[in-house]
Amino acid sequence: MTAGNDFDRDTQPELFSALLTPHRSLNRTGFVAVMVFVSVVSFATGLAFLLMGAWPVLGFFGLDVLAIYLAFRINFRRARASEEILVTPSELRVRRVSHRGHVVEFVLNPLWVRLDQISHEEYGIEKLYLVSKGRRVAIASFLGPEEKASFAKALLAALQATRRGPSYNPL
Repeated sequence: MTAGNDFDRDTQPELFSALLTPHRSLNRTGFVAVMVFVSVVSFATGLAFLLMGAWPVLGFFGLDVLAIYLAFRINFRRARASEEILVTPSELRVRRVSHRGHVVEFVLNPLWVRLDQISHEEYGIEKLYLVSKGRRVAIASFLGPEEKASFAKALLAALQATRRGPSYNPL
């Protein structure tokens, strides 16, 4: 680019921007409370079996606590995933970050993108896809049916704004 060129990709107005993350209903404090409760119940029950002479049962209750702990740790690790969708007048950018930190980015022309929905009569929108030039990119997989409907409506409004083009306001 030359110094006299005032077109800059970074200064384009954002028509739509969304950061989607998986929903987790249990925070860290709740996790500690659940683990303390499960540990106390398992230890007390295992101790009762130990006093009755069934000492191997105590070890199995310990394995149950370990399995529940590992399941929650995996769940919290998976919550690190995210999906960012950005619409500007010249591009639609989908940036997907996996729970392991792998980044996949799709850049599409918003003038050629079509939003495709797969709906179920009872449940609502199940899947959302961005379709452009034969490519299908699944988006918003973290959201529930009602959230997908709201998200699709906002994204369609942004795509229609790109098709209308810039508006001139002299004031």
